[in-house]
Amino acid sequence: MTAERIVVLGTGGTIAGAADTPQDHVGYRAGQVPVTRLLERIPALAGLRVETEQVAQIDSKDMEPAVWLALAQRCRHWLAQPDVAGVVVTHGTDTLEETAYALSRLLPGDRPVVLTCAMRPATALSADGPQNIVDAVTVVRTEGARGITAVCSGKLHAAADVRKVHPYRLDAFSSGDAGPLGFVEDGRLHLVRSWPEAAADAQPPASPQDGETWPWVEIVHSHAGADGRLVRALVRDGVRGLVVAATGNGTVHHRLEEALLAAMAQGVRVVRASRCPEGRLLVSGEPSLPAHPLTPAKARIDLMLELAAR
Repeated sequence: MTAERIVVLGTGGTIAGAADTPQDHVGYRAGQVPVTRLLERIPALAGLRVETEQVAQIDSKDMEPAVWLALAQRCRHWLAQPDVAGVVVTHGTDTLEETAYALSRLLPGDRPVVLTCAMRPATALSADGPQNIVDAVTVVRTEGARGITAVCSGKLHAAADVRKVHPYRLDAFSSGDAGPLGFVEDGRLHLVRSWPEAAADAQPPASPQDGETWPWVEIVHSHAGADGRLVRALVRDGVRGLVVAATGNGTVHHRLEEALLAAMAQGVRVVRASRCPEGRLLVSGEPSLPAHPLTPAKARIDLMLELAAR
């Protein structure tokens, strides 16, 4: 038996989902099975010191900043204990990339926190959740492991790079141009890139209730025929920040851009990110709309944290 404890924090999601029949992979109810029961069904964890805690029990489409803060608090609590090797977070796939990135901004990342998930519910005939949990534990127990990462279908991804790219395939996540950090193969992690660097500017989490009052930031999309009506309506209603999911290398429809510039003039913080599934914005000169290197969803998290710190 290993001397180090591994803590598994449950938040719900498909990995904890239940359907009426084992053949149903779509019509299930997410967040039904407690995390303790999920682990009871995994013989590969026998002999390990594993503790569980249910932080939330939701469908991840309904994820909220308050849950991010609660998760970050519980991660800090457990990681402060010297006999804890690291933390595994079971999570739904829909917003896993957002939670992973939020935790990478809220935690220092000098210890391993590994998010994992499933594309099939726990009641499925061939559920993928148990193997993903075992793989996440393998990552936590790897010597030198650190940072906020996510593992699914045998691939390990960094929080800054991971994104969901398929609605139902078991291998639903990608790291884009960066590629995975590594692969879990036959019970061992084969690392092909360096671990994520510890965050020098990690923001300690406030109370979970503060997540309910984080600055209001929305994402708007540039597309053919876009105009500024949505932006103007959001500004009238008091939005604090806007992320524009721009086309290509950060291009924005001229009517939408005019509305965004007007919003900036009224004190709204605006950034742009590319809606392209791969690559980062390449910017020259002094752009009228500041650029963000990551996805629109992750740019929104950065902007909320920036505004909250003011």
